[in-house]
Amino acid sequence: VDPPSIIATHLTEVVRNNIDSLLTRQDVQNLINNVQEANTTLISELVPKLLTVGEIQKVLQNLLREGISIRDLITIFETLADNATTTRDTDVLTEYVRQSLKRAISNKYFPSNEMTSVVTLDPKIEQEIMGSVKQTEQGAYINLAPEKMQDILNSVKDEVDKMEELGKNPIIVTSPIVRMYFKKITSEQFRDLT
Repeated sequence: VDPPSIIATHLTEVVRNNIDSLLTRQDVQNLINNVQEANTTLISELVPKLLTVGEIQKVLQNLLREGISIRDLITIFETLADNATTTRDTDVLTEYVRQSLKRAISNKYFPSNEMTSVVTLDPKIEQEIMGSVKQTEQGAYINLAPEKMQDILNSVKDEVDKMEELGKNPIIVTSPIVRMYFKKITSEQFRDLT
């Protein structure tokens, strides 16, 4: 392998891992303008009546951070328009968008004609996580005891290690309402966890 190929591969990986921070407000405004050409009603309903460009940027960054394509901007913007009347919490809005993009997300991790193994989160752990969520005006946060948090991380590590030993990409399935909080708990230690 020649040095330019090594550098190109490394650079691609760096961009992929930081793509969310490269998406600026101006980039988002350009995306909005492109969609507006064919979908004037959608955009006039969404921006700025329901969400600011900055809030849309945060949702798109959340998706990119998780490796989710933002190509289907029509679905993303329609979902935001449908749900921004009930919440402006960008984490919650991201979850609504994820649900709307479920087919594309599923196809990424579960290609047709292939078997894929997943780990499901214990319902007791899901209940503990949801019981620890505290709502504020700034959004929600998780108020779990440090020991409990560490227990969850240790259990996840054990399951991830088992899957990796089998040569499988670790995928953990949770209920939709728990997913974003579980992701917050695990994201620092398991950046690539799906």
